[in-house]
Amino acid sequence: EKRTMTLIEKNGYHDSVYSNAAKIFQGIHTEKCKDRILVRYGDDSVSPMLTFKDEYSQRVSYELAFNALKYQDLLEEILLDSCVYPCQSIPDELTSLLVVMLYDLQDRKFQAREIFHEEEPVAEVRKIERYLYRYMTKLAAALARCRIKHDALSIEYILPETIRKQEQRASALPLCVWINTFKISLQDVFRDLKKKGFTRVETVSDFGHYTYCVDQHCHDVLVFPSSLKEELLNLDLFADGKLLLQ
Repeated sequence: EKRTMTLIEKNGYHDSVYSNAAKIFQGIHTEKCKDRILVRYGDDSVSPMLTFKDEYSQRVSYELAFNALKYQDLLEEILLDSCVYPCQSIPDELTSLLVVMLYDLQDRKFQAREIFHEEEPVAEVRKIERYLYRYMTKLAAALARCRIKHDALSIEYILPETIRKQEQRASALPLCVWINTFKISLQDVFRDLKKKGFTRVETVSDFGHYTYCVDQHCHDVLVFPSSLKEELLNLDLFADGKLLLQ
């Protein structure tokens, strides 16, 4: 039976992922000079309590938080330009959640997210979601104005060129995966991957599409082509915590 993953691509996250991502972002967001502060994030002097359902939830929470950080200036510009921020009904303590959820909303092309009925709803997440949905047209228009202003086909082109090049290099790097030998043996992993249509090769230079190799120095580490990331994360081996993406 196929499991329901924490993230369904482009359909949104579980409430808990948004909540954790906002807590992470609160601690890492870029602080502006006092005379330049237009968006306020509340008090971040207390370290937040993070509770992750599983390793996958943890990974996507951090990914979402760092994506929001990467585009913080753009997201703040969209909120201000659309007049969606400031809002008296949203306290400064929820600004991080607002920014994180705005990043995800534009990444989904302003499409409504899929609601996972088996999850426990988080009141603050649902509140911010309703607020963003109410002003989707204004937010989309503000994003379009930002792209025209920067002459950018997508928000990736608004980033500095040095960061874009770093991301291009990172996206081309092979994926390293740890085998959790507390849960499964190496031979069982090889057998399971073979059933899924993967072929084991000697080195990275032998890579085709559904191929992988064993790291030459760490025999409990497997290496896969970068193009297989989403397919790998939907394998039961990852859902069960038997393989862990580095």
